[in-house]
Amino acid sequence: MPLDRQLILHHAFGVLNEGGLEGLTLRKLAARLEVQAPAIYWHFKSKQDLLDEMGTQVLLKAIEDEPKWRELETWQELAFVYCTSLRRTFLRHRDGAKMASGTYLTDTKMYEAMEMSLQRFTSAGFSLRQAVVALTTLYSYTVGFVIEEQATQIAPGMPNEQYALNARDQRVNKDLYPLAAAAGAEMFTNHDSRFEEGVRLIVAGIASALSLASKAD
Repeated sequence: MPLDRQLILHHAFGVLNEGGLEGLTLRKLAARLEVQAPAIYWHFKSKQDLLDEMGTQVLLKAIEDEPKWRELETWQELAFVYCTSLRRTFLRHRDGAKMASGTYLTDTKMYEAMEMSLQRFTSAGFSLRQAVVALTTLYSYTVGFVIEEQATQIAPGMPNEQYALNARDQRVNKDLYPLAAAAGAEMFTNHDSRFEEGVRLIVAGIASALSLASKAD
Protein backbone atom coordinates (compact mmCIF):
# COMPACT_ATOMS: atom_id res chain seq x y z
CA MET A 1 0.00 0.00 0.00
CA PRO A 2 1.20 3.57 -0.68
CA LEU A 3 2.63 5.17 2.43
CA ASP A 4 0.45 8.00 3.74
CA ARG A 5 -0.29 9.67 7.08
CA GLN A 6 -3.26 7.44 7.91
CA LEU A 7 -1.32 4.25 7.29
CA ILE A 8 1.56 5.54 9.41
CA LEU A 9 -0.84 6.48 12.23
CA HIS A 10 -2.50 3.07 12.11
CA HIS A 11 0.82 1.29 12.58
CA ALA A 12 2.04 3.84 15.11
CA PHE A 13 -0.88 2.92 17.36
CA GLY A 14 0.05 -0.72 16.82
CA VAL A 15 3.63 -0.08 17.97
CA LEU A 16 2.29 1.91 20.94
CA ASN A 17 -0.01 -0.90 22.01
CA GLU A 18 2.79 -3.45 21.74
CA GLY A 19 5.59 -1.60 23.51
CA GLY A 20 4.10 1.42 25.23
CA LEU A 21 5.15 5.02 24.78
CA GLU A 22 8.85 4.33 25.47
CA GLY A 23 8.78 1.60 22.84
CA LEU A 24 7.30 3.85 20.19
CA THR A 25 10.29 4.86 18.09
CA LEU A 26 10.42 5.89 14.46
CA ARG A 27 12.93 3.10 13.88
CA LYS A 28 10.46 0.47 15.09
CA LEU A 29 7.67 2.11 13.16
CA ALA A 30 9.72 2.10 9.97
CA ALA A 31 10.54 -1.58 10.46
CA ARG A 32 6.86 -2.39 10.95
CA LEU A 33 6.02 -0.51 7.75
CA GLU A 34 8.99 -2.10 5.93
CA VAL A 35 10.34 1.29 4.90
CA GLN A 36 13.34 3.44 5.73
CA ALA A 37 12.94 6.13 8.42
CA PRO A 38 13.23 9.04 5.94
CA ALA A 39 9.98 7.87 4.35
CA ILE A 40 8.20 8.61 7.65
CA TYR A 41 9.90 12.00 7.99
CA TRP A 42 8.32 12.95 4.68
CA HIS A 43 4.94 12.85 6.48
CA PHE A 44 5.94 13.65 10.07
CA LYS A 45 8.95 15.87 10.72
CA SER A 46 9.65 14.39 14.17
CA LYS A 47 8.40 11.92 16.76
CA GLN A 48 6.71 14.80 18.58
CA ASP A 49 4.91 15.73 15.38
CA LEU A 50 3.66 12.15 15.16
CA LEU A 51 2.62 12.13 18.83
CA ASP A 52 0.70 15.37 18.38
CA GLU A 53 -1.26 13.83 15.54
CA MET A 54 -1.88 10.62 17.50
CA GLY A 55 -3.01 12.56 20.55
CA THR A 56 -5.35 14.70 18.47
CA GLN A 57 -6.88 11.60 16.89
CA VAL A 58 -7.48 10.11 20.35
CA LEU A 59 -9.20 13.29 21.54
CA LEU A 60 -11.33 13.45 18.39
CA LYS A 61 -12.35 9.84 18.95
CA ALA A 62 -13.59 10.73 22.43
CA ILE A 63 -15.91 13.31 20.90
CA GLU A 64 -17.08 11.10 18.05
CA ASP A 65 -17.90 8.25 20.42
CA GLU A 66 -20.17 10.40 22.58
CA PRO A 67 -23.22 11.32 20.45
CA LYS A 68 -25.06 12.97 23.34
CA TRP A 69 -22.73 15.94 23.78
CA ARG A 70 -25.25 18.44 22.42
CA GLU A 71 -28.23 16.88 24.21
CA LEU A 72 -26.85 17.45 27.71
CA GLU A 73 -28.82 20.05 29.60
CA THR A 74 -26.50 21.07 32.45
CA TRP A 75 -22.82 21.85 32.83
CA GLN A 76 -22.64 19.13 35.51
CA GLU A 77 -23.81 16.51 33.02
CA LEU A 78 -21.35 17.80 30.45
CA ALA A 79 -18.50 17.64 32.97
CA PHE A 80 -19.27 14.02 33.82
CA VAL A 81 -19.64 12.88 30.20
CA TYR A 82 -16.52 14.85 29.22
CA CYS A 83 -14.38 13.03 31.77
CA THR A 84 -15.80 9.55 31.30
CA SER A 85 -15.54 9.78 27.50
CA LEU A 86 -11.92 10.89 27.70
CA ARG A 87 -11.02 8.13 30.13
CA ARG A 88 -12.72 5.46 28.04
CA THR A 89 -10.86 6.58 24.93
CA PHE A 90 -7.47 6.82 26.68
CA LEU A 91 -7.86 3.29 28.01
CA ARG A 92 -8.17 1.88 24.50
CA HIS A 93 -4.45 2.42 23.97
CA ARG A 94 -1.48 1.40 26.05
CA ASP A 95 -0.12 4.56 27.72
CA GLY A 96 -3.00 6.37 26.02
CA ALA A 97 -3.28 9.17 28.58
CA LYS A 98 0.48 9.70 28.77
CA MET A 99 0.70 9.79 24.98
CA ALA A 100 -2.14 12.33 24.62
CA SER A 101 -1.07 14.64 27.47
CA GLY A 102 0.32 17.97 26.30
CA THR A 103 -0.97 17.38 22.78
CA TYR A 104 -0.64 20.22 20.32
CA LEU A 105 -3.93 20.06 18.42
CA THR A 106 -3.51 19.36 14.73
CA ASP A 107 -7.19 19.36 13.75
CA THR A 108 -9.43 22.41 14.08
CA LYS A 109 -12.46 20.15 14.63
CA MET A 110 -11.43 20.07 18.28
CA TYR A 111 -12.29 23.76 18.59
CA GLU A 112 -15.94 23.02 17.81
CA ALA A 113 -16.19 20.82 20.90
CA MET A 114 -14.21 23.35 22.93
CA GLU A 115 -16.53 26.16 21.85
CA MET A 116 -19.63 24.13 22.70
CA SER A 117 -18.28 23.23 26.14
CA LEU A 118 -17.32 26.82 26.93
CA GLN A 119 -20.72 28.03 25.79
CA ARG A 120 -22.45 25.53 28.06
CA PHE A 121 -20.44 26.70 31.06
CA THR A 122 -20.65 30.43 30.37
CA SER A 123 -24.41 30.25 29.76
CA ALA A 124 -24.68 28.67 33.23
CA GLY A 125 -23.10 31.75 34.82
CA PHE A 126 -19.36 31.02 34.58
CA SER A 127 -17.03 33.73 33.41
CA LEU A 128 -14.77 32.62 30.55
CA ARG A 129 -11.87 32.28 32.99
CA GLN A 130 -13.97 30.20 35.42
CA ALA A 131 -15.08 27.96 32.56
CA VAL A 132 -11.49 27.47 31.40
CA VAL A 133 -10.29 26.68 34.92
CA ALA A 134 -13.15 24.21 35.44
CA LEU A 135 -12.64 22.36 32.15
CA THR A 136 -8.85 22.23 32.37
CA THR A 137 -9.09 20.95 35.95
CA LEU A 138 -11.44 18.18 34.81
CA TYR A 139 -9.12 17.35 31.91
CA SER A 140 -6.02 17.31 34.11
CA TYR A 141 -7.72 15.06 36.65
CA THR A 142 -8.74 12.61 33.94
CA VAL A 143 -5.29 12.51 32.34
CA GLY A 144 -3.54 12.11 35.69
CA PHE A 145 -5.95 9.44 36.92
CA VAL A 146 -5.58 7.36 33.75
CA ILE A 147 -1.78 7.70 33.70
CA GLU A 148 -1.73 6.24 37.22
CA GLU A 149 -4.36 3.63 36.31
CA GLN A 150 -2.44 2.51 33.23
CA ALA A 151 0.75 2.21 35.27
CA THR A 152 -0.95 -0.69 37.07
CA GLN A 153 -1.44 -2.51 33.75
CA ILE A 154 1.27 -3.29 31.24
CA ALA A 155 -1.48 -3.41 28.63
CA PRO A 156 -5.27 -3.79 28.74
CA GLY A 157 -5.97 -7.03 30.58
CA MET A 158 -2.29 -7.46 31.55
CA PRO A 159 -1.79 -6.38 35.19
CA ASN A 160 1.56 -4.99 36.26
CA GLU A 161 2.64 -7.34 39.06
CA GLN A 162 4.53 -4.53 40.77
CA TYR A 163 1.16 -3.17 41.82
CA ALA A 164 -0.41 -6.47 42.85
CA LEU A 165 -1.98 -6.18 46.29
CA ASN A 166 -0.21 -9.25 47.65
CA ALA A 167 3.17 -7.79 46.66
CA ARG A 168 2.23 -4.48 48.25
CA ASP A 169 1.10 -6.20 51.43
CA GLN A 170 4.55 -7.74 51.78
CA ARG A 171 6.26 -4.39 51.30
CA VAL A 172 4.12 -2.20 53.61
CA ASN A 173 4.45 -2.82 57.35
CA LYS A 174 0.87 -3.07 58.60
CA ASP A 175 1.88 -2.50 62.20
CA LEU A 176 3.66 0.78 61.46
CA TYR A 177 1.42 2.00 58.65
CA PRO A 178 -2.01 0.39 59.08
CA LEU A 179 -3.93 2.99 57.08
CA ALA A 180 -1.39 3.12 54.26
CA ALA A 181 -1.49 -0.67 54.06
CA ALA A 182 -5.27 -0.79 53.97
CA ALA A 183 -5.40 2.00 51.38
CA GLY A 184 -3.91 -0.28 48.73
CA ALA A 185 -7.22 -2.01 48.14
CA GLU A 186 -8.79 1.39 47.51
CA MET A 187 -5.98 2.75 45.36
CA PHE A 188 -5.41 -0.18 42.99
CA THR A 189 -8.88 -1.69 42.54
CA ASN A 190 -12.34 -0.43 41.55
CA HIS A 191 -10.96 2.19 39.20
CA ASP A 192 -14.34 2.88 37.63
CA SER A 193 -16.14 3.84 40.82
CA ARG A 194 -13.16 5.73 42.23
CA PHE A 195 -12.79 7.75 39.04
CA GLU A 196 -16.48 8.67 39.02
CA GLU A 197 -16.36 9.65 42.70
CA GLY A 198 -13.42 11.92 41.92
CA VAL A 199 -15.28 13.61 39.06
CA ARG A 200 -18.30 14.20 41.29
CA LEU A 201 -16.05 15.63 43.98
CA ILE A 202 -14.50 18.08 41.52
CA VAL A 203 -17.91 19.02 40.10
CA ALA A 204 -19.22 19.69 43.62
CA GLY A 205 -16.18 21.87 44.31
CA ILE A 206 -16.67 23.80 41.09
CA ALA A 207 -20.34 24.37 41.92
CA SER A 208 -19.44 25.56 45.41
CA ALA A 209 -16.76 27.93 44.09
CA LEU A 210 -19.20 29.34 41.52
CA SER A 211 -21.79 29.93 44.22
CA LEU A 212 -19.30 31.71 46.46
CA ALA A 213 -18.11 33.87 43.56
CA SER A 214 -21.70 34.83 42.75
CA LYS A 215 -22.35 35.84 46.35
CA ALA A 216 -19.18 37.91 46.42
CA ASP A 217 -20.35 39.83 43.37
